[in-house]
Amino acid sequence: MRWASITDTGLVRVLNEDSYCISPGDCFFAVADGMGGHRAGEVASQMALQLLKQALDRRLKSGEKADSALIASIKDANNAICELSAGKLEWQGMGTTVTACLKRNSELLIGQVGDSRAYLLRGNWIAQLTEDHSLVQELLKKGSITEEEAFTHPRRNVLTRAIGTEPFLEVDFYHYQVRPGDLLLLCTDGLTRYMRREELLVSVNSSPDLDTAAKELLKKAISAGGADNITIILVEF
Repeated sequence: MRWASITDTGLVRVLNEDSYCISPGDCFFAVADGMGGHRAGEVASQMALQLLKQALDRRLKSGEKADSALIASIKDANNAICELSAGKLEWQGMGTTVTACLKRNSELLIGQVGDSRAYLLRGNWIAQLTEDHSLVQELLKKGSITEEEAFTHPRRNVLTRAIGTEPFLEVDFYHYQVRPGDLLLLCTDGLTRYMRREELLVSVNSSPDLDTAAKELLKKAISAGGADNITIILVEF
């Protein structure tokens, strides 16, 4: 297994409120995009991934099944972020997205809250593995807007679900079979607000290696506007 990662503040934001976690020995990869007041988003994303990984390690070590452990660990992180937010005035209202992937044998397990995404790339084919928890996604599902309108919608950053904002959290869970040579792309919306699915595929496939591919994706997002933090993880199984 090979991997590459990159994160950047972009051209507009002062702070990078994105975080990511790579634990290749455990086949665990995750991204988080924080939100809130001054530095609160940064705290939320960092703490969520740290707490999630700690809880996951503990649950797996106790013998809990990987799928239930992943979901429960995300909920554990949510509860902790809610408590932190309530206990400190400057952290009130903070939250974060989380998209976390755990590979077990040939199965990829994904737990997701928010609008950070996971994609699977296989040859000349790409699929989005997760569904955004956003206002625009709800409009798209209802047929109120088209996919093209969703891509440029002025309220595409409005979330309908996030870690740390409510004590009772629903976590979306996905599982997929992966093959040798498959690529996993995890990213925050600082990338996907500027690059369509097919553009992601072309950029990755035209790059000689994963590090170059990650840098090329970042470069294109920044060139297109770079109005948000951008975080990218690429994993080749």
